[in-house]
Amino acid sequence: MRINIQATGIELTPAISEYVEKKIRALEKFMRHADAVAQVEVGRSTQHHKTGEVFKAEVHITGAGIDLYAVSEHSDLYAAIDLVKDDIARSVVQLKGKRETLTRRGAKAIKNMMKGFNFFKRRG
Repeated sequence: MRINIQATGIELTPAISEYVEKKIRALEKFMRHADAVAQVEVGRSTQHHKTGEVFKAEVHITGAGIDLYAVSEHSDLYAAIDLVKDDIARSVVQLKGKRETLTRRGAKAIKNMMKGFNFFKRRG
């Protein structure tokens, strides 16, 4: 999976970049296709917030039949990244379960349809 990281309103330090990379790479174990692209944007959501800095993290994963998006805001940048990672991981697992369920339902329908045919009876 390719990961593109963009910073908005803050400087993208190597520490932030490595942390985002580590968290998003953890999602690869849930995904079958390696040709997906993860667009990650981290930064401050407001410049005028009175109760301190509010950080935002967004992840948009596309490609290989996947289109997932998650966003989170928190007073700590790393906490916002953790929250968005958990949210997008939940979406990936849910999508994987939905695909497996559809496959099993399709296989069951084909099996029931095959039971209706008399291919295996001997005629004689």
